[in-house]
Amino acid sequence: MNGTKNSSTKTGQPAARSASMEQSRQSFTLKPLAAALDPRIHAYRDDIADIALADRIALPHYVKPAMRQIGQPIANLHAEPSETSELGSQLLFGEGFALLDIDDGWAWGYGLHDHFVGFVRKEALVAPSEATHIVKALATPADPAAQLYMGSRLTGTVDGDRFVMDSGSVSVKDIRPVDETVSDPVAVAEAFVGTPYLLGGRSVEGIDCSGLVQQSLAMAGHRVQRDSDLQQATIGATLADGAELRRGDLVFFPEHVGLMVDGETLIHASGHNGKVCTEALADVVARIGKDHDQPVLVRRRIAG
Repeated sequence: MNGTKNSSTKTGQPAARSASMEQSRQSFTLKPLAAALDPRIHAYRDDIADIALADRIALPHYVKPAMRQIGQPIANLHAEPSETSELGSQLLFGEGFALLDIDDGWAWGYGLHDHFVGFVRKEALVAPSEATHIVKALATPADPAAQLYMGSRLTGTVDGDRFVMDSGSVSVKDIRPVDETVSDPVAVAEAFVGTPYLLGGRSVEGIDCSGLVQQSLAMAGHRVQRDSDLQQATIGATLADGAELRRGDLVFFPEHVGLMVDGETLIHASGHNGKVCTEALADVVARIGKDHDQPVLVRRRIAG
């Protein structure tokens, strides 16, 4: 995914905050910024900011987030409060959301799993609950007629071959306890082969390059950032020039990322091919090299 997408910034309108979100008057001392704030992962606008940023940026209002979670299969996280604005990411059923503001039917805040900031529709949010299980299948039918997707977080109990929730049930074979992980994130990525490319997507309905990496690593117990440039700066350790690649290594390109299947083959959500696919790394490098002097930015490996 493009690492320099539009920020989730809304200007010229006062923040509409409920009484429960109002903060008592406090004073803060601004600290020198060690690095510039990134509006993709730091929640601030012209009129309001996450209270966690109160010592880093001067604004009229700070808000302590109200904890919510997603109550529908997929909630689109937009850069602006509009269905036609850029799709920054998606949130899945049961994933946590830190709510900072509600205005005209749009909720502004960030996903708890990656701190990615944006707007979701207010009706997508419900009261939080403690998840006990997670969907491990690409998708699983849920009662009533709906599908839940890999990574969705569930609260309920096992009843025979069904996992029963307040909102319905899913097959036990398609879920696992939240504290269990897979050992091979590449196998997770391989399950997505053929999935349509969707900028901002995070499910088998559509996914982008950094979404594929994020979902695959999440199922292996690694919580990582959303965009490829953020992942490049934070995942694993850089491989030395000349080091042989192996399964699970990450290769970062300009505005793109993929996982190595083996020493020569890359799996990625490819905008060029319009889907998740495997390709010879050399072919991907050659194609990207037509537009970039440095087609490979860095190669990284997660320990273990």
